[in-house]
Amino acid sequence: MSTVEKIQRQIAENPILLYMKGSPKLPSCGFSAQAVQALSACGERFAFVDILQNPDIRAELPKYANWPTFPQLWVDGELVGGCDIIIEMFQRGELQPLIKEAAEKHKEAE
Repeated sequence: MSTVEKIQRQIAENPILLYMKGSPKLPSCGFSAQAVQALSACGERFAFVDILQNPDIRAELPKYANWPTFPQLWVDGELVGGCDIIIEMFQRGELQPLIKEAAEKHKEAE
């Protein structure tokens, strides 16, 4: 399986997916930490991929997503954006319904 196929599978299998540096419990950069805080405050479970443990994904994802930086939040197969966008959406109250909706859709599908 190619790296791009692996990325596509991860995005398809996880309705709420954060590509980040480190893990939600131990983020390895401030931007990832902020993204995790905002996502966690939405109250739904989300999947994550530690790009520091996956250098192939770290190298390929920016090209695939056409987004140069990490973290990257994907919801329902769509790239939402990075840390600034996540925080901005959270502060505007736009992130919470998006995350809740994706989580509920996934629960119904199970």
